[in-house]
Amino acid sequence: MTRLAKTLAVFALLTGCTAQEPKEPADLVLRNGKVVTVDEALPEAQAVAVKDGRILAVGSNSDIAGHIAEGTEVIDLEGRLAIPGFIEGHGHFMGLGNAKMILDLTKVTNWSEIVAMVGDAAREAEPGTWISGRGWHQEKWDTIPPGAIDGLPEHTGLSEVSPDNPVILGHASGHAAFANARAMELAGIDANTPDPAGGIIVKGSDGNPTGALRETAQRLVRRVFQDYLNQRSSEEQRADAERRVELASQDLLSKGITSFHDAGVGFGTIDFYKEMAEAGKLPVRLYVMVRGESNEAMDEQLAAYKMTNAYDGHLTVRSIKRQIDGALGAHGAWLLEDYADHDSAGLILETVEDIAATTEIAIKHGYQVNTHAIGDRANREVLDIYEKAFAADASGGKELRWRIEHAQHIDPEDIPRFFELGVIAAMQGIHCTSDAPWVYKRLGDERAESGAYMWRDLLDSGAIVTNGTDVPVEDADPLASYYATVTRITKDGSVFFPDQAMTREEALKSYTLSNAYAAFEEDVKGSITPGKYADITVLSKDILTIPAEEILETEVVYTIVGGDILHAP
Repeated sequence: MTRLAKTLAVFALLTGCTAQEPKEPADLVLRNGKVVTVDEALPEAQAVAVKDGRILAVGSNSDIAGHIAEGTEVIDLEGRLAIPGFIEGHGHFMGLGNAKMILDLTKVTNWSEIVAMVGDAAREAEPGTWISGRGWHQEKWDTIPPGAIDGLPEHTGLSEVSPDNPVILGHASGHAAFANARAMELAGIDANTPDPAGGIIVKGSDGNPTGALRETAQRLVRRVFQDYLNQRSSEEQRADAERRVELASQDLLSKGITSFHDAGVGFGTIDFYKEMAEAGKLPVRLYVMVRGESNEAMDEQLAAYKMTNAYDGHLTVRSIKRQIDGALGAHGAWLLEDYADHDSAGLILETVEDIAATTEIAIKHGYQVNTHAIGDRANREVLDIYEKAFAADASGGKELRWRIEHAQHIDPEDIPRFFELGVIAAMQGIHCTSDAPWVYKRLGDERAESGAYMWRDLLDSGAIVTNGTDVPVEDADPLASYYATVTRITKDGSVFFPDQAMTREEALKSYTLSNAYAAFEEDVKGSITPGKYADITVLSKDILTIPAEEILETEVVYTIVGGDILHAP
């Protein structure tokens, strides 16, 4: 039998129909599935053909059969759901990798468990070696430690189990930390140490520091910790960084994530990303925000660092990250009125004037501005900053696609301004159900209902709302965040203002095409459309139709980036 005859026989076998005119051969074909494209031109299909890392064709099984040639890899989806690869809309890539290498405190249920974990680590460590961890949240503990201030214990127990090893333990939000006596001693923190701007050193009734450090106060210890890390050889530091990339990538790919909005790194880390991308060691596509550089340094260097879909689409740098306030859980979110459970309206981490100066530099160099704002006062201030900057732009700002990261608590008067100004609300669905139990405590019932996680009101106004997890603040799992977005069901089974939920189609778009739009990448990502990158996630269940409780049981079957299968059973 000739090769042509064999090929025609394969076509007939796969399609159950007579031979057809051969089409451009594909490298990979996914067939016999439910393909939800997030493309209005063809919302649903059965099969996809991929060639040279791009989507070649989308259609029925018979439409795509002509693209199958002798060297084509063919995967029978067996009716499973194929969607555009999930795009994490706001996370911390190197932070995720680091979280895999330190004490995981995300599942602890009380302070005693943390003390025990640190004690175990100290027994294994050489004296003087730092012990670090992340993920604790006092609002998730089943008991409050004796003598706690705002739910936070004193360092005594921690210092007893680790007297010779300095300890720094980050809050789940990243907006607070806990240090033991040795770490505070090395950092020079005592009863006379004043609070830094934008931070609080929590002190007991005797005036001595408890070990709890809110917002910028944790930098006092982290600077010393970083000095310790910097003492390692360049080879050790490089190996550590590469390991972080490897661990982060493995975790993301296992969860169906093909692209990642990295919410803030310095120029040095971007240089490292470039080296990794050049070496083919950056499997997940990164959209990187410049963070931690002065306005002067950015004005000098932004032009040199700007890149779009470099290294075959694996690295883009064209945005800046700023942060005006802290987190709600640590009483750091900046509010219009005082907290319901604290005599404070929150903290200002970066001044309005400095952020306003950044906006001028961003417009000059063609960069997007993405500003962290959680409290209602913080969101209003950022909208005001943006509005003033947009007045000087020919497009009026809408083409700039500037973002507010988190946008968790918005005064009702400010909700319409997102659409009016063209500001993207870069939100995280999982934060809503994770934070819900203490949102009422922090804001009170009225403010919680009128301004907390207002996805429906924002969408109905015409605004773009994106999705993500802020990993490692939360697990990177997009299915958990998708579930939270469409149900708003908390861990105890209660529902947090269900009228603000998204539909399942809206939630999928928020995790794909909307995130691509928020990165100026909708022409190459976010939908299964011919010509775009072949970034596809295959799920074990149809999350658009199954009972809501089964969403969390859904597994990622394949993660495909640029036509390469990077995660499979």
